[in-house]
Amino acid sequence: MTCLPRGGWSRTRVRNGWPGAVRLAMTLRLLAVGLRLLGVGPSLLVLGLTVLVSAPAGRSAEILRVGMLDGSPPCSELRGPGRWQGTAVDLWQFVATREGLAYTLEAFPSAASLLEASRQGEVDLGVGCLTITPERVGTYRFSLPFQESGVALLMGTNRLASLRAVLDGLLDARLLGLLAGYLLAIAALSAVVWRTEGGYPPGSTMPVEAAGPWPSRDWWRRYALVFQVLATGPGTNTIVATTRGQGLVVLSYLLRIVFGSLIVSTITLDVLRMAPMSDGLPDSLDDLAGRRVAARPGSVSEKLLTTPPLKGRVTVVPLPKLSDAPPLLLNQQVDAVLADEQQLRYVREQAPGRQRSRLQLVLDGQRPESQAFVYSPQLPKATAEGIDRAISEAKRNGQVP
Repeated sequence: MTCLPRGGWSRTRVRNGWPGAVRLAMTLRLLAVGLRLLGVGPSLLVLGLTVLVSAPAGRSAEILRVGMLDGSPPCSELRGPGRWQGTAVDLWQFVATREGLAYTLEAFPSAASLLEASRQGEVDLGVGCLTITPERVGTYRFSLPFQESGVALLMGTNRLASLRAVLDGLLDARLLGLLAGYLLAIAALSAVVWRTEGGYPPGSTMPVEAAGPWPSRDWWRRYALVFQVLATGPGTNTIVATTRGQGLVVLSYLLRIVFGSLIVSTITLDVLRMAPMSDGLPDSLDDLAGRRVAARPGSVSEKLLTTPPLKGRVTVVPLPKLSDAPPLLLNQQVDAVLADEQQLRYVREQAPGRQRSRLQLVLDGQRPESQAFVYSPQLPKATAEGIDRAISEAKRNGQVP
């Protein structure tokens, strides 16, 4: 049966099967007719059959039953009727082509069901990014590992909390102290400039109210103008006329540079750094206690959530497919999604732009472990070794991410 278009496989496709058998039968029939015409005995016919049958000994005549893990992009996913896609699917396609393996495909909804089907001999081979954990070693028969990956958390961003953190940071004592120091320095410098230049405009008198000791409103207005010019910069040529006044303007320029740098560094290093801390983001997996966390049934992530120290402290929400993660988070049905890091990155990248901006990856690269295919105990050793050699060649050629 011919291959499907690039990017998809049939669930029950068989490669290198019946077409070769038909050719072999036709060859044997022609050989038998020729031998009769030549009067050759049956012993030579038997010898010819032996040679023809043993010729393709390097190819597998058995049809392998291959189980595919569904719902785990970018490793393996059924994207439509008979259309499998993913890095693990591409790797298996390379292996099957190189080894000349005939096979059928069957979808499995979870890693646990696929592993168990391989152990029971219901499938000869399980394809997917299956993690080799210490608990699985000895129970299941794995292929040569083709990649390593850890788990991570996908969580939603809390914009109100981030805004509140920034506002709280703007009220930080160090920032307020810098602002107060700058304003006081400019106020004092404004008084010196006023005294040096004899008021504003330079050389004018200071009008004072006759009935009291305080300056008039006009004085305050003019003084505020000098303060504004020294604090912001533009217009300094209008408030000074003497050489000493020009020196004071240069001093105000230096003050703006120094205090501006200190204020910006304080906001950048202290204030903005407080925003993610106020979102309640976990610093470790232990901080998931008391939260609703989604994980795929039978996965390594579910195992982490249902064993000490998190056992009984986390509400585990079943996640049928990783593509369901963004809606669950954005609708606040769960607090976090725990899964393979590569798969979560893929899911976030595939989300629409507005949704992607509201999702963040947290605690990436936790507990990295090797990933591989899984073999049935009944799979012939020669077939397994051939698959392992093909995986090793794919890794050497850079065909495995």
